[in-house]
Amino acid sequence: MRRFWCDCGHPLFFESTQCTNCGEEVGYDPQTAEMVTLKSGSRIGSLFGGGGDYQYCQNGIEHKVCNWLVRAEKAGSLCRGCSFNRTIPNLSRAENIKRWRRFEQAKKRLFYSLMALSLPLKNGWEDRESGLLFDFLEDKRSNPVLLESFVSTGYLSGVITINALEADDIAREATKHKMNESYRTMLGHLRHESGHYYYSFLGQFADLKEEFQQLFGDPEQDYQKALDRYYAKGPVKDWSKQYISNYASSHPLEDWAECWSHFQHMTDTLETAGAYQMVQDPAHPEDFRSLANQWRSFAVALNELNRSIGLADAYPFVITAQIERKLAFVGKVVSRVAQGLPAEVTY
Repeated sequence: MRRFWCDCGHPLFFESTQCTNCGEEVGYDPQTAEMVTLKSGSRIGSLFGGGGDYQYCQNGIEHKVCNWLVRAEKAGSLCRGCSFNRTIPNLSRAENIKRWRRFEQAKKRLFYSLMALSLPLKNGWEDRESGLLFDFLEDKRSNPVLLESFVSTGYLSGVITINALEADDIAREATKHKMNESYRTMLGHLRHESGHYYYSFLGQFADLKEEFQQLFGDPEQDYQKALDRYYAKGPVKDWSKQYISNYASSHPLEDWAECWSHFQHMTDTLETAGAYQMVQDPAHPEDFRSLANQWRSFAVALNELNRSIGLADAYPFVITAQIERKLAFVGKVVSRVAQGLPAEVTY
């Protein structure tokens, strides 16, 4: 993540809606990747250039869940990030506004990473064949009047589904302990599920499909049987030598999605560290060996910082040589997909 500033010169967060120094409203313009200081709800230009009137996304105006901006001529419309939503929880329940805000903040960070990597990103309304949509859903556990007893977080046919309880800190932490996980966040879920979405682009590259199978295994093996086996027996023996997480050992597609997620964790966090001068010259993703070495060193410091204020490790994972090869492959896929899909596909 880059650093952002108000027109008054005060630093801002990516999620900021108001400058704590001058008191002006602020918002993020996804077209210029800049924070814009607003005057009376709209503003012309910004300290760093660029012109045009801006207004908050309609979800920001009506529900205070989004700080992304739209051009004034599109007033009353959704921002690019919110346009990917297909379903949201019942907003007559106050707690769902808070949950939705957390979901949107995490989703916007996901989009920031995907856009920074120049990956194709169209919603399912624009592209019904290969676009992406999001369902943010409740089940009976959070809303007793619903019929659905359990909504699974996951991905299917262009739709990422996130259970609303993942935006509840207590519920999410309880699930984390129940599943014996060392890390569980809303952003982690979204990055993981986006990996399943971008796996579909892999089918356009015969050479990458072959390399995937060599590194991750056969993606065609029975998915449900693999998950049933994992939940019944746990991860494979000595999983940490080959897999970034215990869940990654459940199936090749889950291994891929976990590595895809971690690739974003690494690149985005190193960009943030570089912006705050905590590392010098963050390595480029295409030079993954340098990036991995830089990350190993920084992750130790990151964990020590957390421990210094009594928190758990921010990055409780170990990147072995085999895991590094998988992550490097993710970087290769990102590069190929970002460059554009081939005109013809040969198998």
